[in-house]
Amino acid sequence: MAKTITLPNGKQVQEKRSNMPIVVILILIMSYISIEITGFNLTTLQTRGSQFFVILERMYPPNTNYLSSIWKPLFDTIKMSLLGSFIGSVLAIPFAFLASSNIVHNKFILALVRFFLSLVRTFPTLVIALIATYIFGLGTLAGTTAIAVFTFAYIGKLLYEQIETVDMGPYEALESFGATKIKAFSAGIVPQVLPSYIANCLFCFEGNVRYASILGYVGAGGLGLILNEKVGWKEYDSVGMILLTLFVTVMIIESISHYLRKKLT
Repeated sequence: MAKTITLPNGKQVQEKRSNMPIVVILILIMSYISIEITGFNLTTLQTRGSQFFVILERMYPPNTNYLSSIWKPLFDTIKMSLLGSFIGSVLAIPFAFLASSNIVHNKFILALVRFFLSLVRTFPTLVIALIATYIFGLGTLAGTTAIAVFTFAYIGKLLYEQIETVDMGPYEALESFGATKIKAFSAGIVPQVLPSYIANCLFCFEGNVRYASILGYVGAGGLGLILNEKVGWKEYDSVGMILLTLFVTVMIIESISHYLRKKLT
């Protein structure tokens, strides 16, 4: 039964009944269905989960003699991430422009560009890398392409959402003085979104370094090639050295990126 609440002005209103019990029941039902479909077994997790730590123990101590063989694949991974992030971020700008409802008022163009960005985002990076290896062959070009495509879709969505929240006053004022949409956009919108855009690009680059390290599993170059090889040969001490090097590299890149993002904000 709904509860009656008396307001300070003396007016009585009916408090809306909470939907929380229904939400909880739906979550429980969906959880049960998910457990049945996936075959999740807590007992197996308890009894076999310790094997994960067995492999970690085999990685210690890392094989420092293998470090000299890691440098080139590591630099390939960084180069793929940097170049792919740059290309994807630049290509995202015109598409974000066309996907912004406060700039482009043609609903067909808006729907088409947004659909394209959503479609590209649905493809996992590994799948894109696999397709790229068929087109460009094995190597870092395929990895760079996969990262560029992922960055393009990710930054494109974030950027057009940022553009739609800006103050349109400068843009409209420039248009009223006869400026073209491109010039008005460059002078009135870009300065407002540029800091956030660069910060998002840096954040995306951080993640791409990690993603690029596994693209070698489908022949796209980088650390993934030797990581796949050493896991296959069960040389876990070398795997430990690869992961340790990657961890240190990612931490350095994240520290630099965090510093730059703070400066931008």
